[in-house]
Amino acid sequence: MIGGTSMGAALLCLGALAWLLGGRHYGMRRARLLLAGGGTVATGPPAPERALAELRRWGGRLGAEWWAPVAGLVVALLGSSVIPVVAGAAGVPVLRRVRLARQARQDRERRADAVIALCGALAGEVRAGRQPGAALLRAARDSGGLGDAQAAVVAAARFGGDVPGALAAAARQQGAEGLLGLAACWRVAVDQGAGLVAGLDRLEAALRAERDQRADLRAQLAGARATAVLLAALPALGLLLGTAMGADPLRVLLHSGAGLGCLAAGAVFETAGMWWAVWIVRRAEAV
Repeated sequence: MIGGTSMGAALLCLGALAWLLGGRHYGMRRARLLLAGGGTVATGPPAPERALAELRRWGGRLGAEWWAPVAGLVVALLGSSVIPVVAGAAGVPVLRRVRLARQARQDRERRADAVIALCGALAGEVRAGRQPGAALLRAARDSGGLGDAQAAVVAAARFGGDVPGALAAAARQQGAEGLLGLAACWRVAVDQGAGLVAGLDRLEAALRAERDQRADLRAQLAGARATAVLLAALPALGLLLGTAMGADPLRVLLHSGAGLGCLAAGAVFETAGMWWAVWIVRRAEAV
């Protein structure tokens, strides 16, 4: 019990000593340069700030999931066991999948916003008197709503190709489903001579209403997400409280049969609870 607390206190003392020495050496270097240079000196940030900036740069380059092995290594050093290192390494693919899913959702939302902007810009260009083909070229260039399929759609509009077909193909991109409505408006306006502006206005209004509905649903589910995250963090909070009270929970969990059994059961229940919470949120979003 005393060993874990002493090790934590020693680490804190070493960190504070390194910070103090770094600040002191930085101040002494600056004074020497200031006196030697006649009162002007160009200095950079202190060593602790440079170290933090370097950590942020490497963390952003590697991805947030690589902090799991680092945390596992720290816990392994404090608990004198290799189990946290294995758990941290096993969490890398799971956290990477979560990060990629979040990035895909953000890309999908940005593409949906770009499609809405494309519909509004196209309606404005046609209302200003441009021909539909030239208006689509300008609106696509300004809004970027066509995504990776912009070259194909622009070529079809410029050289008299199948613009509705190209728009339908571009709608296969995640978040660009609104381009199907644009393709329908274009087909009706070109083939039957209907008003393109009126159809674009209704399409833009419908896409905006759908986006607002998704935003409202996400706001309503924010409480459930926060509750799930809080419940997932409770075991770590319990370990911190046990360590502060001198109970040394890491030694009990990692170096005894009963502790290993409790650790395995807790991991199973934690995983099941997180999966259940995510399933409920996804089911609500799908509905």
